[in-house]
Amino acid sequence: MAQLEAAIAAFASFMWGLPLVILLVGGGLFFTVHSRLLHLRYLGHSIALLRGKYNQESAGAGGDISHYRALATALAGTMGLGNITGVAVALTVGGPGAIFWMWVTAIVGTTTKFYTASLAIMFRGHDDKGHLQGGPMYVIREGLGRRWLPLAWMFAIAGMVGTLPVFQINQLVQILRDLIAIPAGLATAESHFRFDLIAGILLAIAIFSIAIGKIKRVSAVAASLVPAMVVFYFGITAVLLISNIERVPEVIALIFRDAFTGNAVSGGALGAVILIGVQRGAFSNEAGIGTESLAHGAAKTNEPIREGLVAMVGPILDTLVVCTCTAIALLVTDAWRGDAVGVTMTAQAFEQAFPGYGSYLLLAMVFVLSSTTVLTYWYYGSKCMGFLFGTAREKYYMWAYMALITLGAVASMEAMINLLDGFYAMMAIPTMLSTLILARHVRIAARDYFARLDDGAFAHEIESDPTAMETRS
Repeated sequence: MAQLEAAIAAFASFMWGLPLVILLVGGGLFFTVHSRLLHLRYLGHSIALLRGKYNQESAGAGGDISHYRALATALAGTMGLGNITGVAVALTVGGPGAIFWMWVTAIVGTTTKFYTASLAIMFRGHDDKGHLQGGPMYVIREGLGRRWLPLAWMFAIAGMVGTLPVFQINQLVQILRDLIAIPAGLATAESHFRFDLIAGILLAIAIFSIAIGKIKRVSAVAASLVPAMVVFYFGITAVLLISNIERVPEVIALIFRDAFTGNAVSGGALGAVILIGVQRGAFSNEAGIGTESLAHGAAKTNEPIREGLVAMVGPILDTLVVCTCTAIALLVTDAWRGDAVGVTMTAQAFEQAFPGYGSYLLLAMVFVLSSTTVLTYWYYGSKCMGFLFGTAREKYYMWAYMALITLGAVASMEAMINLLDGFYAMMAIPTMLSTLILARHVRIAARDYFARLDDGAFAHEIESDPTAMETRS
């Protein structure tokens, strides 16, 4: 058993190691050159799409949800413990310079998501019930042909396993236990099975009540909670930074200086700084993993480039905003220099700014984002299940998923968690290969769309009330 666990841990470490970094970042750099950064000139148009300004085209388009809800669902999947613990890990292992390379990965990731989300609309396909679906497996089947189906099956299998909720639930219940149950006397460090079980059952019931409504209810919850939590986190971080304002220029200079020296890493290894920053950045925003295509492929639009423009906002919010908030908070408070690791390090930073309740503010953020991540992961896994075995069997995945929520709350399964992490990373292989092969279609479509946009071809779609589209959704 020990050898098996070591093998699984090595598998997960390899999958999230240098080969994946080369695939994701190297592929992203190719897309950056290939696109000539044309899409970045239309960031304002992306915001207009999210506000529902261009609403007429969606009335007769395929898909189930608005641009805004598609992005919120994708963000619900990427924003979670990775934005808290991942940044702490990056600072612990790679030092402040790793944050710079997280930023670089996010900037490259905007182009990757532009390509993958555009293809998710461009090559949508029908499931066995005739419903229009998006995602890498449909992109491969419809865009590359049936001879490439093994690649689509690879993604679906990896997605069905990799999005299981064990890690998120296990860590979330641990945080609830440490910050609430043990101080309140509801559990102890040695005896906490009953609390963990009850928490797992309650979380499973809550997730089930939303998941039963499928993508429309999942996206509605994500659209309400995720933006609120981003604003909330930005707000409490702003208070922390204001209270340490004299240190902000110092830590920003430290990030840039250490990014090219590696002074904070043992031995001064610059390569280690770059690698850990890129790894954490890729793990955080998940550009190129393929999950973003599963969410954006459900958008109501027949214009693929529109969804690509919306998707590229994701890494900006996820890494450049939320992860940066965490990094600066850890640096200005010097929490990163202590012995604490992961979420405990971040909790200590907020306790300094908000004595007595800072950790509870962080808990609220972690609870909502982790719960919405689990909810979104269910949607991703069920779509992969439906592709492989038919939509009628998705209900079995739901029951297994809810059971694993409860199991993940009470069991410490390091080998299982490593296995899921490895499969999650495996999704990037078919996603990136298919996107690289089909990239030319995105560039052609982008040139056409931007030419029509600049010529005023979509003026008739502009809604006089920008909020009307989202209200109707």
